[in-house]
Amino acid sequence: MGKPIMAKATAVWLVDNTTLTFKQVADFCGLHELEVQGIADGDVATGVKGFDPISNNQLTRDEIKAGEDDPKHKLKLKFYAAAVGEEKRRGPRYTPLSKRQDRPASILWLVKFHPELADSQISKLVGTTKPTIQALRERTHWNINNIQPIDPVALGLCKQTELDTAVQKANARMAKEGGGMTDDERRKLVSTEQSLAADETKIPASMEGLETFTLSAEPKEEEQPIIDADSFFNLPDSKDDDDK
Repeated sequence: MGKPIMAKATAVWLVDNTTLTFKQVADFCGLHELEVQGIADGDVATGVKGFDPISNNQLTRDEIKAGEDDPKHKLKLKFYAAAVGEEKRRGPRYTPLSKRQDRPASILWLVKFHPELADSQISKLVGTTKPTIQALRERTHWNINNIQPIDPVALGLCKQTELDTAVQKANARMAKEGGGMTDDERRKLVSTEQSLAADETKIPASMEGLETFTLSAEPKEEEQPIIDADSFFNLPDSKDDDDK
């Protein structure tokens, strides 16, 4: 069920001008029942002027009367033919004036970190025009030297789910078209099965010709003989001494 415009102001009017229950008002306006009770107590929506749903084609007097007579009756939003299709309107999203100065930074971020996105996708995400996107891609924007890339999600220009969906669609499109990698990059790719099935391990050219040495845990006696220090002092008698 659709919700009325200016829901909180509509709830204020219904609380002040009808005997509808808090639950009925809450369900119709998309609010919590305790929030509607806070409006009645004056703790919530202080200073908010009531918005008449009857004069603004959101409710009829008969619908309000039916709700007052039956506490279980759920109010139904009046059908407004002129508003049909408003939610499906296509084109760039509306960006508040306070955030329009942040659009170049967000476009530069998208161009830098998500080059797979098409200009139409970027335009839909942040509400900009294709000439502006092209100028930032080619770095011919008049203020390019002062623009720093900033995540549009952090700036509040789009939602993370919207960005993820756009990136997934762009990747799917590139995969279908076979883009994303050059022919040389594809030839260099080796599957895991091919890598594991290789019979020989290639040795780098800089290590060819080097011998392989095996280090033992303990040196052998032949390689490092033990020398007794006493043998230097107990020298054998020479034959010259015997002749004397």
